[in-house]
Amino acid sequence: MIQNPFGIFCVLLLIEALILFFSESQKTQKFFRFPPALFWIYFIPMLVSGTGVIPRDHVIYAKITGTALPAGLILLLIVTDIKAILKLGRPALMMMFAGTAGIMVGAPAVIAILKPWLPADAWSGFGTLSASWIGGSANMVAVKEAIRTPDAIFFPMIVVDTVVAYSWMGMLILLEGIQKKYDAWNRSDRGLVEDLVRRTSCEKAAGKNFSFQYLPLILAIAFGGGWISNKLAGAVGGGSFAWTIIFASTLGILLSFTSFRKLELHGASRAGYLFLFLVLTSIGARASLSGILSAPILIAGGVMLVLIHGAFILIVSRVARIPLCLAATASQANIGGPASAPIVAAAYEPALAPVGLLLGILGNVMGTYLGLVTSQLCRWVS
Repeated sequence: MIQNPFGIFCVLLLIEALILFFSESQKTQKFFRFPPALFWIYFIPMLVSGTGVIPRDHVIYAKITGTALPAGLILLLIVTDIKAILKLGRPALMMMFAGTAGIMVGAPAVIAILKPWLPADAWSGFGTLSASWIGGSANMVAVKEAIRTPDAIFFPMIVVDTVVAYSWMGMLILLEGIQKKYDAWNRSDRGLVEDLVRRTSCEKAAGKNFSFQYLPLILAIAFGGGWISNKLAGAVGGGSFAWTIIFASTLGILLSFTSFRKLELHGASRAGYLFLFLVLTSIGARASLSGILSAPILIAGGVMLVLIHGAFILIVSRVARIPLCLAATASQANIGGPASAPIVAAAYEPALAPVGLLLGILGNVMGTYLGLVTSQLCRWVS
């Protein structure tokens, strides 16, 4: 067994590198459509530690999380274009907030309904799931660490997030076939979509390759911001990691209003995801399959949650006469995030793809904050 911390760190980096390489290779990327790469980045380290190659309990895992997670959050949020999001206007934002409200109300409701059959710490699992379904995987990992979700609960929630979210995405795409009938029944105002497409554009140029010239600056902002967040958490919250997450997220958003947002052109968000995936490998290495037996009831809870979310979307769409294409785009921006929301949007109206991207980014901004709030609601109900 590898006990040296540098050896363990290298094993985790190697796992992350191999999965990212094969998931982005044209020859093998089809094998990562379901389950996605994110699932394997968590699952493979769990198998490696389970077979005794690396230990399941080591101080290096906490150090990776404490250092890389705040740094990754800052880099992922620093590239946010708040002005572009505000251009979306009331209808798009209304649908997005309706979907978010459905998750925040639905998670504690599911806990209340299924309480007799759920594990004792299930509230923390649905808290992390709500962060993912309001924002994305970065928010899920951040809230997981902030509220200390047990690994025995977190792994089944990864399964729920994968199975239910991908099923929901498939259903949203299928609903495109009834778009005209729905809009006729709903008396939808199609002018909302035309106006939205006119007023928004997507000029987000993600830097897939790092610029060596700017890489030291990217790293300095990431780790420097993480250090500042830790110091502020110590002063305000007694060193609570939840406060570190809150301060790191806020710092990233504040920096997005400066010229540092242009670091996206030089790979800032790419580095942020690399840090996030490294944290996920360290979480996976600490986990085991012991909680997988609770997955069926948790999947049932996930289905109930996504249906409550869908009911909120449907009600607001009906009341405000918002077309199905915009309702589906906002729903996927919540449940799937910025990676998949443009796909669903384009399935309905190709010109809506930028709207899906911006709504997904908005979810990333809100996900950690509202995920923490929802977690507390779930805790109170349980």
